[in-house]
Amino acid sequence: MMPGDGSMSSVVQRIARQALLTFRKPLRVAEEAGRDFLENHSKLKSLMTEVRAADLKLVPRRAADSSPGGVPSPPPPFQLAAAPVTYMHICETDEFSMGVFLLKSGASIPLHDHPGMHGMLKVLYGKARISCYDRLELPAGGLPAAQRGALRRSVLRSTGEYTEDSGPCVLSPDRDNLHQIDAVDGPTAFMDILAPPYDPEDGRDCHYYRALTDAAVRSAEDREREQEEVWLMEISQPPEFWCGAEPYPGPEVRL
Repeated sequence: MMPGDGSMSSVVQRIARQALLTFRKPLRVAEEAGRDFLENHSKLKSLMTEVRAADLKLVPRRAADSSPGGVPSPPPPFQLAAAPVTYMHICETDEFSMGVFLLKSGASIPLHDHPGMHGMLKVLYGKARISCYDRLELPAGGLPAAQRGALRRSVLRSTGEYTEDSGPCVLSPDRDNLHQIDAVDGPTAFMDILAPPYDPEDGRDCHYYRALTDAAVRSAEDREREQEEVWLMEISQPPEFWCGAEPYPGPEVRL
């Protein structure tokens, strides 16, 4: 089969080609989406909706194969199988990265951001709870100088549970850009596309956050409105979270 022969290519190959087409000129923060981008993005979302674990030769794991929550501190590198989350790399270009995250029973990917990035994830097996946040502008008067670097005014946009029968969860540079992902009722896995990929040297590093619920950090105006606004505090990578690597068993992708 020739690389350009779409009639016989795997769904994973078709997704990768569509992602490349979609994100060759990705939108930036607050940039209005053009017709071409919206059409290509819709096609990518449709393809992601179709993908299943079997398309990636991925065998759903049982709760007995996973560690429960409350995992210990990270083990030495040679014990990566003990990681609560592992990643299967499929492909990466300057425009996007694509792979699969596998979460053990009770595991979470902590609340984190995707600076200037688009994303799309599709659950392949199990159930994942995804909580999505948006950043908000600081209120008039802002924050004390000591807090400006660590706190982010945000709003909880949605919390939903996703299975293999659900459509993809989508994020953009200015919508649902921060999220937390929790395995629910057993192990789960999801296919993940990020565009462009994380790159600390280009300003796209991953930052972790904790939602503050203490009323002391909320303004009186916020409390009166009773909106789901929260302050997110930037933190170091939580010690209970680390990510190992696994070989990808599915069809080869050529771009």
